[in-house]
Amino acid sequence: MDYTAILWMLFIMFSVWPLLRQQGIERSRLRLLQSIEQSRNSRMITMIHRQEALSILGLPISRYITIEDSEKVLRAIRMTPDDMPIDLVLHTPGGLVLASEQIAHALMRHPAKVTVMVPHYAMSGGTMVALAADEIIMDCNAVLGPVDPQLGQYPAASILKAVSRKSIDEVDDATLIMADMAEKAIRQVEDFLAEVLADKMSPEKARELARTFSEGKWTHDYPITCDKLRAMELPISTALPETIYELMDLYPQPAQRRPSVEYIPLPYEREREPFRKPL
Repeated sequence: MDYTAILWMLFIMFSVWPLLRQQGIERSRLRLLQSIEQSRNSRMITMIHRQEALSILGLPISRYITIEDSEKVLRAIRMTPDDMPIDLVLHTPGGLVLASEQIAHALMRHPAKVTVMVPHYAMSGGTMVALAADEIIMDCNAVLGPVDPQLGQYPAASILKAVSRKSIDEVDDATLIMADMAEKAIRQVEDFLAEVLADKMSPEKARELARTFSEGKWTHDYPITCDKLRAMELPISTALPETIYELMDLYPQPAQRRPSVEYIPLPYEREREPFRKPL
């Protein structure tokens, strides 16, 4: 028995199988996207950043909003007729401000209705993109996040606050340069958000809300819920189509030896008196 040949066959099989499986998932995505487009009569665009086992060795790759993403989204928008609505599915921890602003600006310029759908979360730059939409449809438990700029590993607002608490003689030149950059970054993001929100509310309200999102009022990972967004007078709906959840299942996380979350994947229906929390 030629064990070397068997080992080579096993190596090839385990190398090729993940690629074949990934191709099957991609075909399923395209079929579902086409089905959703036909049902909603719109252009469907997805920007979903998860860890996916894409390489031959199955190594997870972290994803976030990049210039390549903005190039692809802008191209999809250019290929969409002016009278066709756009539906953008967002699932992202954020990313580059430049890329996020480009996408947001392109969505604002599209003449037909733009809807952003958020099944789980769209933080930071994802929130900037979502705010550019005419309507935001979220899962009732999904969240957006603050858009306060980050310089390296530090929030811009925190850099300014740290510098303000010391005399000028106690601060080194590098920190002063960082503080100057932080001030500009916050102002630039606030100005852009005010522009994004200007067609949804009064200029004064738009400026106030832009400042709330960008000034560092919260930590960068603070979850802004649907109720809080509605209180801000933003166009929020929780009627997320079921097909969007099916679509998310086609963007799998890398396989683990032991799943961290388990449940029987079937919907349950029971006729019973609803549980009410005591007041």
